[in-house]
Amino acid sequence: MAHPSPKRFPDDSYYTETSDIQAETETVLLKHLPADPNSLPSLQKNQHLQFLVRHLVQGFPSRYASQDASQPWLLYWTLQGLSVAGVGLDPDNKQRAIDTILAWQHPDGGFSGGPGQAAHLLPTYGSICSLAIAGRPGPGGGWDQIDREKMYKFFMSLKQPDGSFLVAHHAEVDVRGTYCLLVSAYLLDLLTPELVEGTAAFIASCQTYEGGFSSASQPYFSPTSDGQPNLLESPRPSLGEAHGGYTFCSVASWVMLQPFLALQPPDVRRPTINYRTLVRWLTQMQGSESELGGFKGRTNKLVDGCYSWWVAGCFSLLASQGIGGGQGHDTRQSGSTTDDETWDDVDDSLWNRTALQQYILCAGQHPNGGLRDKPPKVADAYHTLYCLAGLSAAQHNVFPSPARRAELQHAWATSTDSPHHELRQTVFAEALSWTEEEGTSNVEGGHINRVNATHPLFNLTITHSEGIMAHFYHQTLPKRQRRG
Repeated sequence: MAHPSPKRFPDDSYYTETSDIQAETETVLLKHLPADPNSLPSLQKNQHLQFLVRHLVQGFPSRYASQDASQPWLLYWTLQGLSVAGVGLDPDNKQRAIDTILAWQHPDGGFSGGPGQAAHLLPTYGSICSLAIAGRPGPGGGWDQIDREKMYKFFMSLKQPDGSFLVAHHAEVDVRGTYCLLVSAYLLDLLTPELVEGTAAFIASCQTYEGGFSSASQPYFSPTSDGQPNLLESPRPSLGEAHGGYTFCSVASWVMLQPFLALQPPDVRRPTINYRTLVRWLTQMQGSESELGGFKGRTNKLVDGCYSWWVAGCFSLLASQGIGGGQGHDTRQSGSTTDDETWDDVDDSLWNRTALQQYILCAGQHPNGGLRDKPPKVADAYHTLYCLAGLSAAQHNVFPSPARRAELQHAWATSTDSPHHELRQTVFAEALSWTEEEGTSNVEGGHINRVNATHPLFNLTITHSEGIMAHFYHQTLPKRQRRG
């Protein structure tokens, strides 16, 4: 049985270089459909695992030399790729990873992209997440060797008057850095009101007219009598176009900031984002049949395997805020609303999970192992992880469980005079309440294609998220109860 001829992307009979490349891409992608439309290729786990293990054991090939300042990312992509695929590390390789990560810790706080390099928020995220996977408590385990006091000071030294953060000293503001800081602060129990004051307003200001988010915004200030700048609420234009990576980092940051916003006094004006335009933009990023259902990262751009996570991963985050949530989701609205209108006609079919799995299995897998942007490109560590993470997002329904949140709050043990105890308790319970809804996984092509669920906020497995947070918050996790 042959595939029906899919509709091609419209070009309005006005041919440009862009439309030519789009047509060429569709032609290549369609050649990767299986002959039987009812049968998808299997996930070649062994080949992908060999691809990742070669990087871990033998090192990366010479073409990765340009990534010298991204060494923590290379390790994180490899370790988390193995975790999503369901493979754990042996003790020797865990210790090698721990020792390598600690060599990246900067003497003044945070982690750098390599030994002797400057501290930077993005490799700090890569390092902390890698330690969540490979590390452990105790001497030489990595967790207790993190200098949290210096890291917090490093974070505060990057804070800007408008609530944003530089990604490094003498560097630029970028919402990806904000996301990396917030994840690190969540995992290590470093979140304070002082750290995130004004950050939600910065995130909201990055939303563009399309609905997605850009990398930053332009703040404007007015002078005051005491010489301190006064941040104006408007104008505060976003800088650049909406992009999948910036959008995921913005939406995840927005969700992580909700516990802080919920504790603000009722008379404090809270920033808002426009969920309506955000959802519209996200859904428009999924490609058509001729693009095999993959996702693109910007309007009128080509589909790319990495956006399987950066865009598709946003839908679970939105569901946690009551946007497009299906059965099992906690649909309580956050204190922030979309706009003056209500929107009650959304459902759980905002994106096609089956089509995304088709793209990854048919076009994302490289014949020699590893996953890729799209054919005929080569596989690399970055696309291997984010294709696998996107496959996970398409297969699993992971949501904040009210029952699990209540269990965590009930089991919370700390003195009420500890600093910011209410915020710490809320952050801990919210972060670890994410649960896979049993019986709802949708694995196309059979169980052989199944990968592990990953935490929608952190892109770590739930187990690794629980382990590192229980340690740094000094909590004993209640046993998860199986629910029918």
